Amino acid sequence: MQNRMMITGAGSGLGREIALRWAREGWRLALSDVNETGLQETLKLVREAGGDGFVQRCDVRDYSQLTAFAQACELKFGGIDIIVNNAGVASGGFFSELSLEDWDWQIAINLMGVVKGCKAFLPLLEQSKGKIINIASMAALMQGPAMSNYNVAKAGVVALSESLLVELAQQEIAVHVVCPSFFQTNLLDSFRGPTPAMKAQVGKLLESSPISATQIADYIHAQVEAGQFMILPHEQGRMAWALKQKNPQVLYDEMTLMADKMRAKARQGAS
Repeated sequence: MQNRMMITGAGSGLGREIALRWAREGWRLALSDVNETGLQETLKLVREAGGDGFVQRCDVRDYSQLTAFAQACELKFGGIDIIVNNAGVASGGFFSELSLEDWDWQIAINLMGVVKGCKAFLPLLEQSKGKIINIASMAALMQGPAMSNYNVAKAGVVALSESLLVELAQQEIAVHVVCPSFFQTNLLDSFRGPTPAMKAQVGKLLESSPISATQIADYIHAQVEAGQFMILPHEQGRMAWALKQKNPQVLYDEMTLMADKMRAKARQGAS
């Protein structure tokens, strides 16, 4: 390990906090995002925290931009030790309301962005025997109502990570997947959904989170060090996942009730 890390979606939120957590140990960071102003701010904070690195604008939908980013890591750092596929967008809406464009947009960024990140950086990770950290969501495990396209994209990230875990073990590449619940972030900036009411409901969930992006980054750091594959930073998330594994029907019933409540609220808002 030569302490070289790549992070997508590093211009704000969890991506920035992960950068700062590793920067405190003097890591060199390759930071990418579509938000160039945010990237410059992250790099400044990284340097203040004791790390260093470079920024490169990168849209994870475009594989050529990710391969160019990997080349930049090879040129400037001589390789990479950890990749963090963190870039993501939020969306919501009942299945009947979501357009196929909504599906394409969500899958292209939240799932295929991770696939392309892993693919572009795999040759460098094979050289360094490095680590992959994919950021999924508790939505991948819980499948809450009115976010089917988000649930499917994030569940795909978990399935991809499980596949890579077993396939890359022989090459000594470690794989981790992180499933945070809602936390205070700027995810709503990218939110796409059919109704303003849905955005407001998601906003309330984000505000009520008991845990910050900084605490999540700390938890990820500790669990990666411990070699944990599935990382669930929220205690409530860990409890919900344990319940689902034991008695999934209880959770399905709970989610059905939640869907009914959301529909009732939406009707109230419309009247």
